[in-house]
Amino acid sequence: MYFTDRGIEELERRRGDEEVTLAWLAERLVEFVDLHPDFEVPVERLATWLARLDDPED
Repeated sequence: MYFTDRGIEELERRRGDEEVTLAWLAERLVEFVDLHPDFEVPVERLATWLARLDDPED
């Protein structure tokens, strides 16, 4: 198990029944980067990956 899997599992366990909008998620990501600017690149990569999931060109 990767270390990050524990955080993902905790997220699913604690908030897995909630429904959120992508706008809400985007706001939380911006907040996180504002608090932790060192994580800007990985958060941007994740956001781009999520945005392009269904794009046949990528």
